[in-house]
Amino acid sequence: HGNIPLSLFSFCVIVLQDRINMAPVKKILPSVPEVLMKRRKRRIQSAKSRADKTKRLGALARARYTEAFKRAEKYAIYYRRKAKQDVLLSRVARAEGRVRVAGEAKLAFVVRTKGVNCMPPKAKKVLQLFRLRQMNNGVFMRLNKCSLNMLRLVEPYVTWGYPNLKSIRDLIYKRGFGRVRGKRVPITNNELIERRLGKYGIVCMEDLVHEIITVGPHFTITNNFLSSFKLNNPAGGWRRKSNHYVDGGDFGNREMQINKLLRKVV
Repeated sequence: HGNIPLSLFSFCVIVLQDRINMAPVKKILPSVPEVLMKRRKRRIQSAKSRADKTKRLGALARARYTEAFKRAEKYAIYYRRKAKQDVLLSRVARAEGRVRVAGEAKLAFVVRTKGVNCMPPKAKKVLQLFRLRQMNNGVFMRLNKCSLNMLRLVEPYVTWGYPNLKSIRDLIYKRGFGRVRGKRVPITNNELIERRLGKYGIVCMEDLVHEIITVGPHFTITNNFLSSFKLNNPAGGWRRKSNHYVDGGDFGNREMQINKLLRKVV
């Protein structure tokens, strides 16, 4: 370097550095193909969306369960208070030397006991209107002047009475089927009830039971949602189908004794 001036040497170094900086940088290819990277990204996004959906559905299910539990608790309190009130009124009437007569029943449960042999056309048509197309089929019915007259027409072919809370609950919980698009679908969860009857304020099984036992404002819609109950033959068999219940037979009005029959056939 003794022969080269310092300024010329510095100039050469600067030019070499500029050329080195201007040299094209060699690109490094990614270690993972782009197709796999896109697929991995889609997989992560779909997993995240599934997790969000599961979380949202879980929160909704917990909210529905809580609401159903609160409604069941409210109905249990109502039934308990009503039973205590009935007992108290009966005691007051007995203390005053009178007899308390309960109000007329608004609800009946009708069970078909006979087939189509030797059945007149009018009775057959009434049974079709009642949705009692087979033996041992049962339905709930609102009692009024029209329904009582129809029951008199088919009395030799059916037995009926006034179900209590336990009988109604056992029927719906154990034998309950709903009608969805013309098909019998078992009522296994509250979502089915909410989809069909949610707009009427009926979202769970206890709402369904309460609407039936109180014969509420939406009784007809609720009863039409319920398919006819397919019951068993009573334990020990029918006694005598050709005789009225008061004569030791099977058909006719059993009043509160229908609950004993329902214990055997559910």
